[in-house]
Amino acid sequence: MLKVGITGGIGSGKTTVSEVFSSLGISIYSADERARSITATDPEVQKEIISLFGGELFNSDNELNRSKLAELVFNDSESLENLNHIIHPRVRADFTNWVAEQTSEYIIKEAAILIENGAHKELDALILVTADRDQRIERVMKRDGVERESVIQRMNNQLDDKDKKEYATYTINNNNDQLVIQQVLEIHEDLISKAS
Repeated sequence: MLKVGITGGIGSGKTTVSEVFSSLGISIYSADERARSITATDPEVQKEIISLFGGELFNSDNELNRSKLAELVFNDSESLENLNHIIHPRVRADFTNWVAEQTSEYIIKEAAILIENGAHKELDALILVTADRDQRIERVMKRDGVERESVIQRMNNQLDDKDKKEYATYTINNNNDQLVIQQVLEIHEDLISKAS
């Protein structure tokens, strides 16, 4: 079974592209969703986060205030690195277990920082989703209800698309939703032929 990554900067449309692959019957592992789940359900992870950032990040129901955490880590690269050291090993282990349960010809792991954290080395192919910077900023502002400066700060913590292209097997331009479907279909056909 081929393991394929989907990556791209914040607001590029990774989830939209993943949904198209999912509609084709491909199993999708969303690293961000799984990280949220691990953070919400793993008491050891919660303890480590509290020891690093303090208990005020969790409410009385032990739910993590994600926007407060994002505010902390996206303004401080050392804090972001410390958080990643807690979360990434657990997500990697979770992904390995998830892959063992899948039966499709190939699977997709969707994550914003597959290259930055070295996870791309464990994959057979990498799809980079790109979009114009201003369009990405607008998408994230609308989706997350945050200010422009906040989005730019998050973007600055990720590799530039030019750098990511060096690692990409395929690139999908997501400036026009109609074109995305055709691009996904072409990649899907190629991956099916490689998996056979």
